[in-house]
Amino acid sequence: MNAMTDKTLKGIRVNAEPGTSPVRIDGQETIPALLRARCRENGDATAHREKDLGIWQAYSWNDYLHHVRLIGMGLRALGLERGDVISILSEDNREWMYCDMAAQCMGAISSGVYTTDSASQLAYLVNDSQTKFLFVENEEQLDKYLEVENQMPSLVKVIIFDPEGLHDFDNDRCMFLSDLYDLGRQNDDEALFNAEIDAVTRDSTAVLIYTSGTTGNPKGVMLTQENIVAGMETSLYSLPFEKHAEQLCFLPLCHILERIVSLYTPLVVSSTVNFAESPETVFDNLREVSPHGFVAVPRVWEKIYSRILVMAQESTLLGRWAFARAIKAGEARAKYTLEGADVPSGVAMRYKIWDFLVLANLRRMLGMDRIQRGLTGAAPISPELLKWYHAIGVPLFEGWGMSETSGVGTVNLPEANKTGTIGQTVPGTQLRIAPDGEIQVKGLNVFKGYLNKPDQTAEAFTEDGWMRTGDVGRIDNQGFITITGRMKDIIITAGGKNITPAEIESRLKFSHYISDAVVIGDRRKYLSCLIMIDQENVEKFAQDHKIPFSDFRSLCRAREVLDQIQREVDAVNKEFAQVEQIKKFRLIDVLLTAEDEELTATMKLKRSTVEKRHKALIDDMY
Repeated sequence: MNAMTDKTLKGIRVNAEPGTSPVRIDGQETIPALLRARCRENGDATAHREKDLGIWQAYSWNDYLHHVRLIGMGLRALGLERGDVISILSEDNREWMYCDMAAQCMGAISSGVYTTDSASQLAYLVNDSQTKFLFVENEEQLDKYLEVENQMPSLVKVIIFDPEGLHDFDNDRCMFLSDLYDLGRQNDDEALFNAEIDAVTRDSTAVLIYTSGTTGNPKGVMLTQENIVAGMETSLYSLPFEKHAEQLCFLPLCHILERIVSLYTPLVVSSTVNFAESPETVFDNLREVSPHGFVAVPRVWEKIYSRILVMAQESTLLGRWAFARAIKAGEARAKYTLEGADVPSGVAMRYKIWDFLVLANLRRMLGMDRIQRGLTGAAPISPELLKWYHAIGVPLFEGWGMSETSGVGTVNLPEANKTGTIGQTVPGTQLRIAPDGEIQVKGLNVFKGYLNKPDQTAEAFTEDGWMRTGDVGRIDNQGFITITGRMKDIIITAGGKNITPAEIESRLKFSHYISDAVVIGDRRKYLSCLIMIDQENVEKFAQDHKIPFSDFRSLCRAREVLDQIQREVDAVNKEFAQVEQIKKFRLIDVLLTAEDEELTATMKLKRSTVEKRHKALIDDMY
């Protein structure tokens, strides 16, 4: 397709027929070319912000391209060649973004490493990808490298972002980012840099996204420039960002969802990215930034909901009454807005009153007063939670994507929404349901394969070229897709009943006392469940009811807490057939963090690891 058949969407020229090759956004076929075009177009306008000593500092689009060029030319001077891999071990920050873009501009490949990964996991990722240059954030992350320094022969240099605490550090293989900038200045050549950008093609591998490795070692998902640009082209139809919109970057940039939203979307729509200070300050930063769109995983949306409920319970009698009335008015309105229907005047008027008195203030307090649309993905979310957000005036919609589909696949939209589904396919993506119920997809956004794993790449595709997602689901006559579980998670009870646990787990997690759940029952007589309680809300429950506890473990063992969780389980059981009901449960009495093997970096419980680690609890239930 040529430029004559382009059309304009949100002021951006895209292919008239999404999913056709070559893909172009404003005439550009690659991320580096789009970066250069946007930086030239926006000049001194603010591209991103980051806090320094507690104060937000702004950086322009000119700053952006300048830093990327210096890093790129510095790496070239150190021996970076086209097709080489660089890895980044850091929390989200502008340097992460600069390094990612610099690698791509030089025709290299960028790979992210979670800061929660261990030294041995770092060594595996570096060796599997044959990483040539490793960027580490600070002394803490550098220590991981030093622990396995002799196990990574492919590394040429380790570049350290933050020199704090390392002024006397000396290692021939290491250097500081400031030194790399100096090297870039010494070798700066804008014409050569532009030539490198021009040499990047749509077939070039752009990034490696390592899967969470819940069933073995992580696999490196290879995404080409065309995969990413195709994903961004289709995202234009669904993402809530437009020119100069404010965003908050806080999920790990190793994860495809945050990378698509915070690194690549701004190149398409010229939005402004604000980097959260740390995972612990996300909610404070959210209030400070008050973004126009907010994309997060279900755990974040659940945490915000839990915090509001705690605050409401701690309010005065009048405050609790007003909050309950406001939520009720919001729920009445949400019944119509969720279906895209006209809201009756009486319902609209009642909502307007309670919005003025309560809900508008609530959104301002959360930092959601400017949100035009919220999106959730990466894991199932409770339909009840979606309805609650609509009730408080935050239009939250669910979508679906995988690393292998460049992070996008389906989405619900205000004009086409069905709560409880993952929406309809985005333009340019095809989807079908296989005879065994598996969801399969096809499109230019679908990855080229797994690095160094030809057999697993072949297994990922059908003979006629469709990608096997591993998700089980169904599609209705309007094109809305419902995921019922994972192929590998299907439980076959001793009585031969096939059960997909995802929906049961999702309903359990809507309880503000339950943060996660894993349903057990394969080859068993009945279903049981391992539950991880929400620490904040259960502690509040214990304090309100004068239940003594000394630590998290004693909290999980308190009889009154167990009785409350039983009531939550009983309430969920009423929504399911008898064979699908939870007969017994046990609480995981260890407070898990992203550093623990049981959790992914996006705070999802790893089913196989949990079942293995807590086998004694499971056996006790049977």
